[in-house]
Amino acid sequence: MTHEPVELVIFDCDGVLVDSERIYCRVDREVFATLGAEFTEEEMVEHFVGSSHELLTSILEERIGRPLEPGWNAPFRQRYEDALDAELTAVEGVTEVLDALHVPYCLASNGSHASIGKNLTRAGLLDRFEGRMFSARDVARGKPAPDLFLHAAATMGVPPERCAVVEDSPYGVRAARAAGMRAFGYAGGLSRAERLAGPRTVVFEHMRELPGLLGVALS
Repeated sequence: MTHEPVELVIFDCDGVLVDSERIYCRVDREVFATLGAEFTEEEMVEHFVGSSHELLTSILEERIGRPLEPGWNAPFRQRYEDALDAELTAVEGVTEVLDALHVPYCLASNGSHASIGKNLTRAGLLDRFEGRMFSARDVARGKPAPDLFLHAAATMGVPPERCAVVEDSPYGVRAARAAGMRAFGYAGGLSRAERLAGPRTVVFEHMRELPGLLGVALS
């Protein structure tokens, strides 16, 4: 099967560029328990890795059996900030991958611009993505809808069929497929390989494999 050449690589942020999902899942589980919702570790990964805030809230409301007030998470924000300040690092091998790419790249995340910027700063990656960061807040619907990836591609001036998306969650690979883009599912984090596999999707476990899988020019 032949593919259009890759002219733009779109990276997810959490779990792909920065190793934050383990931190989020641990703190989420603690916070949800204080609200009266218990989740297993497997449920945390299945429901919340790569989810939007709106989706997370709806799942949480269903589990606790009552609606949550807007801004319900505000009292807990410092708990996340402290954990991220103490523990967050770049995903192993990702800086070498960014150095190797000879095509444009950008970032598209369900997180807010503020959280994206903070996490990239913590991991020492912010300067690599200045002016090329896209948030679900920029579009009507976050992942798993295709809106965010289509917005990123249009802004960068590249047609969807020439974009490659690097994701670590089922929500993200679904969004990439829906956008008509090639998906590369990173299974080196919390999501199991079988949950990322599907049409037009290459699953890999070590970030350093990515340049070769993309088939793009390397420096």
